[in-house]
Amino acid sequence: MVTRDDVLAARRTIAGRVHRTPTLTSASLERELGVSVYLKAELFQRTGSFKVRGVLNKLASLGEDEKARGVIGISAGNHAQALAYGAALEGVDALVVMWHGVSEQKLEATRGYGATVDLEATDPSQAFDRLHELIAETGRTLVHPFDDPLVIAGQGTVGLELLEDVPEVDVVVVPVGGGGLISGIRAGIHTRVIAVEPETSAALHEALAAGEPVPVEPVSIADGLNAPFAGKNAVEICRGRVESVLVTEAEIEAGFRFLYSRAKLACEPAAAAGIAALLAGKVPLEGARAVGVVVSGGNVAAETTAAILARR
Repeated sequence: MVTRDDVLAARRTIAGRVHRTPTLTSASLERELGVSVYLKAELFQRTGSFKVRGVLNKLASLGEDEKARGVIGISAGNHAQALAYGAALEGVDALVVMWHGVSEQKLEATRGYGATVDLEATDPSQAFDRLHELIAETGRTLVHPFDDPLVIAGQGTVGLELLEDVPEVDVVVVPVGGGGLISGIRAGIHTRVIAVEPETSAALHEALAAGEPVPVEPVSIADGLNAPFAGKNAVEICRGRVESVLVTEAEIEAGFRFLYSRAKLACEPAAAAGIAALLAGKVPLEGARAVGVVVSGGNVAAETTAAILARR
């Protein structure tokens, strides 16, 4: 299991290679909720999301033979961009499995960072089958988007920074896809942690109920949270140690509009899930002194933004 020591080691490994993203206050949310709220603005991270933290920690562990064979990943977009970026820094060839219907902006950015993209799959579940085919064919090293201890430890550095910036935070709200970020945060800090997922993309919620990863069919406007299953490591770390809440698509859009108009953060829908849960009253705040919310990432198409803002 990933430990706090692993997260601390990851911070040393990636030091100087990622931004220490700002922690912002929100007077509007404080008035609305009656508690101090702090936004960990990870949308300002390199490549627009927290994903680069885990990628760089994983890549730092590779031997020369592994680097020579290249790396491979799978992603709807944010991990794809992070892997492409990190591999380019390391001089390593990267292949990323994506699927039909992913964000064109994220697809083009991934290619722009230098990765080759495979688009044979039609959906996330089929994409994982394609991933395993390509690993067998190419011998590339997998840099998993969420179910790798080194990736998880890297993601957990978000939580370390948040609590260093605001030690009084005693509730941390985290949007969840496959569970890499929340499990890293849970491993790295000792506060109350809330997992927030779309009702239509609840891989970790279902896994925690079942006691093990189970397949889901994710369909949410928050495409960054559309994981077809939660990671085994995440389930192990989070079981009995995080609270889980679900939000509707309408609530995600309301959270998005709030961040855009009131906090002036041009985030993507996935980044708004935590705020959505708070605004909808789904996070019990009795006794809380201060709430920290992870806001990641910032890779949103103008068309998506315009459509959500128009549905006021």
